[in-house]
Amino acid sequence: MKYYSTTKIDKKDATYNVIFGERSNGKTYALLEKGVKDYVKTGRQMAYVRRWKEDITGRRAARLFAGLNENGAIEKITKGAFKGVHYWAGKFYLCNYDEAGKVIYADTDIVAFAFALSDGEHDKSTSFPNVGTIIFDEFLTNRLYLNDEFVLFMNCISTIVRKREDVKIYMLGNTVNKYCPYFAEMGLEHILKMKQGTIDVYTYGDSPLTVAVEYCNSPDNPNKEQSHKYFAFNNPKLSMITGGAWELNIYPHLPYKYKPKDILLTFFIDFNDTVYQCEVIQIGDNTFIYVHNKSTPIKDLDNDLIYSLDYSAKPNYNRSVFKPMSKVQQRIAWFFTHDRVFYQDNNVGDAIANYLKICKR
Repeated sequence: MKYYSTTKIDKKDATYNVIFGERSNGKTYALLEKGVKDYVKTGRQMAYVRRWKEDITGRRAARLFAGLNENGAIEKITKGAFKGVHYWAGKFYLCNYDEAGKVIYADTDIVAFAFALSDGEHDKSTSFPNVGTIIFDEFLTNRLYLNDEFVLFMNCISTIVRKREDVKIYMLGNTVNKYCPYFAEMGLEHILKMKQGTIDVYTYGDSPLTVAVEYCNSPDNPNKEQSHKYFAFNNPKLSMITGGAWELNIYPHLPYKYKPKDILLTFFIDFNDTVYQCEVIQIGDNTFIYVHNKSTPIKDLDNDLIYSLDYSAKPNYNRSVFKPMSKVQQRIAWFFTHDRVFYQDNNVGDAIANYLKICKR
């Protein structure tokens, strides 16, 4: 089986390298192996970044290099000088083992440092002059992102890079959620339209900054059909596991046809650079909200009820569905709380689900 390699994206020589695809296709392994080789050859270290502190402590951190340790890759890369990588107190050391199996390592053999965006304040006073590669693992999540996470990530990079311009940054993710604040913050406008196996390169005016984005292919596995028989159920999330497709939940679709006279109220949700039209509909004794894409701009920005995460002093704006400021908004919140909301398609449902997660903070 042929797993992921950075060969193609490295040819773009970009500052940021965004790599996403299916789970367990070797993205993390490839970057860790690349980092160890670079350290042995040049002495340049790695910074391994995760969102939460618990992801870089204890057993999780200790198991990070398990794949390289267990298949003898470290010994091969170091030509027998070291047997593995050992984690201790936020650092990863090249190490050996004595006859009793006790780990032997030294402060001169630090191959990588661990960073957590949720705990970034603790790293600002430390210098990392030999770090040449930053790996932000699992930057995509189907859970909550941190408040102002992009800024936290930039602060982390600033702590490591300082005034240097020779550091390469790799952001690795699984296709678990189409919504990601990094896409908008970095101007990655075409990610959701990319095809597997392609690489896009973004430039930013006169700046030397470049970002390469790779939607990586699935591993070349001759036994792929056999191994995927375990995931052949009719669940759209499983195609992410077996083929790198974006994970998507199933959401309730419109239960009835309706006419304009059935619409009691229209309001809007402006989220992730997209406007969604929401209609409170009554058909007989059934009342519900229907959410669909709006293809034209909102006509009355001063009077229409608009939910948006952007701050606004206008009385017709609200940031959160769950913090109503009027009786009408209380009724709208009731529909969302009691699952009386239907969606044009699963993509619309997924977008609104991500918006609601943020509202519930």
